[in-house]
Amino acid sequence: MACWVIKTTRPPADLATRWRPGTTRELTRCLRSSYRLELMSAGQPCLLWVSGRDRPGVHALGTLAGPPVRDDSGPVVPVRLTLLTEPVDRAELLADPVARGAEVLRMPAGSNPSWLSRPQFAAVLDRLSGDAEVGLGAWRA
Repeated sequence: MACWVIKTTRPPADLATRWRPGTTRELTRCLRSSYRLELMSAGQPCLLWVSGRDRPGVHALGTLAGPPVRDDSGPVVPVRLTLLTEPVDRAELLADPVARGAEVLRMPAGSNPSWLSRPQFAAVLDRLSGDAEVGLGAWRA
């Protein structure tokens, strides 16, 4: 596992008011209970995946700001995410021979969180040429 995939059906503008490309927000995102929650810890890379018909794909990148906890609605995780200038489109990742094997693409209704392998995460990062301000060079190692 190289990167956690946190899924939402809501566009970033609905998650945080005045969230502009290149800016970072701390959010709390809902998860499903699974063994994966025990594997998550602060500082691990994550991305925000928007599902659905309107611009599905990677919309933000960042890190887990803490471990998952349980609130009244179930498990949640704090994340620190930087909004991309242009999302990495689902169709573009489906066309990539490495990325298309990602769980989030093979099983869209699958677990939240999902995950990417190192090669799959690299395929996402390779598409961020216009998003140098995201500052994820450290994740390319």
